[in-house]
Amino acid sequence: MARIIDSKQKNMIGEKVRELRKERNMSQAELSAKLETLAIYICRGSISRIEDQSRTVTDIELYGLSQVLSTPIEDFFK
Repeated sequence: MARIIDSKQKNMIGEKVRELRKERNMSQAELSAKLETLAIYICRGSISRIEDQSRTVTDIELYGLSQVLSTPIEDFFK
């Protein structure tokens, strides 16, 4: 069954991802490269779409973001 999200906002964590990435002086490309070392493949463009909340985030991607940004998963949520 297809997943339907009736909102322009496709994730709840995009703003926090951007905030944490910038706090660590990391570019979107650098974040993408660090995720790749964990075998989590999110291109720079998809990082941008996560941050502007126009792309969904899987649980595995959230785990990777948590590891790379050294932030507990619960801290991604307001």
